[in-house]
Amino acid sequence: MIAVELHPGRADRLQQRFADAPVTVVRADARELRLPTRPFRVVSSPPYNVSAALLKLLLARGSRMVSADLVLQRQLVNRYVRGDVHGANRWLRSYQPAVGLRLPRKAFTPPPHVDSAVLVLRRA
Repeated sequence: MIAVELHPGRADRLQQRFADAPVTVVRADARELRLPTRPFRVVSSPPYNVSAALLKLLLARGSRMVSADLVLQRQLVNRYVRGDVHGANRWLRSYQPAVGLRLPRKAFTPPPHVDSAVLVLRRA
């Protein structure tokens, strides 16, 4: 398992927490990662301001992603499920999107200004 975290303090805490587990912590911007060449899965709660760029990377032509569960702004999740985003006609042939768990603002500390939901993507 690979955990990607840009913030140095959070990356250090992840490394300490999973020191005895098969987890590699990479301090990087997830939007700039080179994706694996073999099939992979994603579970992520990215900052909302990078969500669209991260999804663009994960859904790029040639991506070997087989599934993703991403905690995102609910409005963005709904747009992806409706196919109301740029490039949807291409990636909707490869992935089935669905709305997963809905998360109210109060589920987070500090609470964001928007509601959230899990975007579930499965290879078609």
